[in-house]
Amino acid sequence: MTLYSHAFQRIGTENAFKIASHISRIEQQGHYVLKLNLGEPDFDLPKFISEEIKRQLDLGNTHYCDPQGLLALREVIAWELNMTRGIEVSPDQVVVFPGAKPAIAFAQQAYLNKGDEVIYPSPGYPIYESLIEMMDAIPRPLHLREDDGLGISAEQIEELICPATKLIFLNFPSNPTGAMATEQELEEIAQVVLQKSNPECRVFSDEIYSDIVFDGRRHHSIASVPGMRRRTIVVSGFSKSFAWTGGRLGYAAFPTAEEAQSFKNLNINYFSCVPPFLQMAGATALNSPHRHAAIRQMVESFQGRRDDIIPALNSIPGVRCISPLGAFYAFPNIGEAIKDLGVLDAFKSLSKCESEDTSPAGLFQMFALYHHQVAVLDRRSFGRIGSDGQHYIRLSMAASQENLREGIRRLREALKDRDGFRSFVREGRQLCRG
Repeated sequence: MTLYSHAFQRIGTENAFKIASHISRIEQQGHYVLKLNLGEPDFDLPKFISEEIKRQLDLGNTHYCDPQGLLALREVIAWELNMTRGIEVSPDQVVVFPGAKPAIAFAQQAYLNKGDEVIYPSPGYPIYESLIEMMDAIPRPLHLREDDGLGISAEQIEELICPATKLIFLNFPSNPTGAMATEQELEEIAQVVLQKSNPECRVFSDEIYSDIVFDGRRHHSIASVPGMRRRTIVVSGFSKSFAWTGGRLGYAAFPTAEEAQSFKNLNINYFSCVPPFLQMAGATALNSPHRHAAIRQMVESFQGRRDDIIPALNSIPGVRCISPLGAFYAFPNIGEAIKDLGVLDAFKSLSKCESEDTSPAGLFQMFALYHHQVAVLDRRSFGRIGSDGQHYIRLSMAASQENLREGIRRLREALKDRDGFRSFVREGRQLCRG
């Protein structure tokens, strides 16, 4: 008998949070860390939303409510999806969650049996991969290629899809790459799904960054493609569009009302309901005439930062970075730079135990943090399986222009600090996140 179940021991994590203890340790030593690791917009919650939260609290709207979500909010969400995606969604098909993240785990619990296969982007949001093996399912990472703009093609889906495929995760705009899909690309992916997959296969369309797109582009959803509404779970939330990460308010629109009822039951089993005062504020967020101006101001700021830092990254010797089309991340390839720094050789010299807990980019990540006080995340943080030999880091643009410029300056210095890196390896401390 063991303390933890075998399934529990197979669960992964999200390193954007795991690295926090290292950042705290460095700050306690009196250093200022530039935090480019977390995907949290550096804006305040819009005032029209915070005022509604206060008003709902004053009304005493703090008790149990419908585990599926307040009808007032589900109606607004259904209307929003009908208007922006051109799909028919009823409030009965919508379920409200404490953030968009629970839907990822619940979908795997609800749909997967032992031996079912899950296709997901890699690099991609780490929680897609972290739960698959816990569910005794089979992970099928779809490895994104720099030559293809780090996007997803129908051909790649077709290579992986089979009768055992039960879930397919799509994420546009993407975390961590910022890639988007055109209408034509989504139509091509949809045709593969409709022709090659079992009718019970579900596409999990993670659209949490749908409002954060650049250069006048529009977000498109695979659910809008004819035939895909009955296959697709559309998932989004309020944390990115409204800089409301602490509110923990998200939702999913399911293919059928019956499926929504099943996820309502998961809500009941895990947390009963989402606080009603937050839900009413969420309805205000989507309904308010101030909404579009607040989002536009944030997106314009992110786009300006992107236009500033991508050329700066590409000016660093041995670094190349595709310009993101949405979200608020940069995902540079640092392979040549860390080779010159001696990281690849240092990684080869690690013990088996040490090397299993990191990657060459992970070694650089920890060196940059401890010796140059800048926090980023390595490629392995966005999908472990099959990531060997892929040397990328993710920088969050959710920081001021000044801090981003200073962060890139520190990364530039770190990438040419050979003596410092050799000293870091000799010390043998904090080589991994631990």
